[in-house]
Amino acid sequence: MKKKLKWIIIAIILAGISYILYSMSKPARIEDPAMEQQAITFEVTRETLKHTVQVKGKSLYEQETEIYAPFSSKVTEWKIKDGEQIKEGEVLFTLDQTELQSQITQEEAELRKADLEAKLQSYITEVESEASQAEWTEETRKKQLANREIAKLTKELEDVRKSISRQSLQQKKLKLEDSQYRSPASGIFLFDSATKRPKALSDNQYIGKIVDLDKLQFTALVGEQDVFRIKPDMKVTVKMSAMKNVPISGTVKHVSKFAKTGTDQNNLNQAAQFEVIISLEPNEYLIAGLSLTGDIETSRRENTLVLSSIAIMRDQDSTYVMVDNGSGQYERRDIKIGLETTDKTEVLEGLKEGDRVALQ
Repeated sequence: MKKKLKWIIIAIILAGISYILYSMSKPARIEDPAMEQQAITFEVTRETLKHTVQVKGKSLYEQETEIYAPFSSKVTEWKIKDGEQIKEGEVLFTLDQTELQSQITQEEAELRKADLEAKLQSYITEVESEASQAEWTEETRKKQLANREIAKLTKELEDVRKSISRQSLQQKKLKLEDSQYRSPASGIFLFDSATKRPKALSDNQYIGKIVDLDKLQFTALVGEQDVFRIKPDMKVTVKMSAMKNVPISGTVKHVSKFAKTGTDQNNLNQAAQFEVIISLEPNEYLIAGLSLTGDIETSRRENTLVLSSIAIMRDQDSTYVMVDNGSGQYERRDIKIGLETTDKTEVLEGLKEGDRVALQ
């Protein structure tokens, strides 16, 4: 009997423990099943609101001075190397003057010869006229008059020819002064071809360029939806793809009014793109050819009422929000909005600072 009673007591204890554990693990009972989940709300704040247009493109040298050979000749000496820093006025290379000097001497001789021949012809004509003047008849007078007009026209044509020759001669003399070619600008010199420092140059041959590393610009394309928002002198925040943590400032320099792409008859479905040039402030990490992203600030509102854009609702006739009336209930209120960005919107009328608006 005692053994049976013992097992009964053990069973009662185990049942009690099981009930206690079940009660502890059972979720608390909701007092009000109809109670709704708390609404997400946003506060109306006062802050600075900016609208930006994002553009992408490449960095380019703003100032590039191209160098051309002044005349055809052998190069007697190169003073520069590819990628070398030079100053304005420094000699870049020296050209052989022999052939050009020979051309100048020959053209001067031809002009002198033409002048002497013209004087001789004028003297002969004058002598012949005086010798035959006593025997002139009406016919000879007419013939002499015609000869004078022909001589006059011939002289005018010869004067034009000599004028052209003198201009050509003057240009060659100026070229001769460039036989020691001096740098027209300061910067880094970059040869054009893989063959550096050629032994001979042809007339007006492109040699290379001088770039100013302190003056770079950002060339980007924007769509037709944004091109009319962007104006010269607007501020731009620029980031490099390679070094995103390095801040760079820029200013809109030029906005093209002619589309670069999308106007071809074969690409009518392609959106038009317009070029925007942004000047960049000097930075030690900036070089040409970098991929850049820029945020152009097109509009700014200082100390204005702002609300999260996702809390604003629209119907056919108005824009409205659901405002907390202070008792935990939300009521509709029509508002007037201003500047809109991707995440925030300016509130012009209908709300005040500190109001809470529900997302429903």
